[in-house]
Amino acid sequence: MTIHYLNCFTCNARVPRHWQSGALCLLVECNEGLVLVDTGLGTRDYVDMPGILRTFKLVTIMPLIPAEAAIRQIIGLGYQPEDVRHIVLTHMHFDHAGGLPDFPWAKVHVHRREYEAIKSGKFRRWTDGGYNRCILDHGPGFVFYEGTGDRWYDFDAICLPFEPEMWLLPLIGHTSGHCGVAVKDGDRWLLHVGDAASFADDAPEWMVKFVLGPHQSRLRAFEKTHPEVCMTTGHMSLEFFKS
Repeated sequence: MTIHYLNCFTCNARVPRHWQSGALCLLVECNEGLVLVDTGLGTRDYVDMPGILRTFKLVTIMPLIPAEAAIRQIIGLGYQPEDVRHIVLTHMHFDHAGGLPDFPWAKVHVHRREYEAIKSGKFRRWTDGGYNRCILDHGPGFVFYEGTGDRWYDFDAICLPFEPEMWLLPLIGHTSGHCGVAVKDGDRWLLHVGDAASFADDAPEWMVKFVLGPHQSRLRAFEKTHPEVCMTTGHMSLEFFKS
């Protein structure tokens, strides 16, 4: 079993300038083909930028590299796009789900509350401005999750129907249905927490809570006490992708 770490959207802060990051997407080989965890931007975003991406371009430094689109990187790894049978989303913001139209045949696994938030078009919280409803135009085939009833370590969790073992962990806060994704990796675990925690260690705690929600302290404490778990966030430093 192989997990590929893809940077599917380079986006750097103007201040502080050392916050240089890429949107981390995971490509996981499983019993049902490839599972893509988040998609980053899609090919269409580079041709016809949605309004939210134009806004981000004003406040961040975005090189907008078309080769970073997940579908192009998957082909570059020697796979066929159709090998991606399933997409698991931490949430549906433009920089995490923009590539859905590139994989119209894939089943999309997401928390029901997240789908309801983007579908409604209503602004219940300020982070709802990160949705681009055009990613739904092709009519994706969704698989929804909500009730948990299970546990992964001490987190409420939903078991996903894949091998190796994968879990969806509701980490509500950044968005209405935001989730982390845990993937069994041999005798270790990969815990991808999406935008529930910051990649930048020097990010002020008040900023993290305001933008990303309340989970960072718990997640960082869990990371320190569980060396068998590798934790990643939705945006990782550019250095991470070079290692």
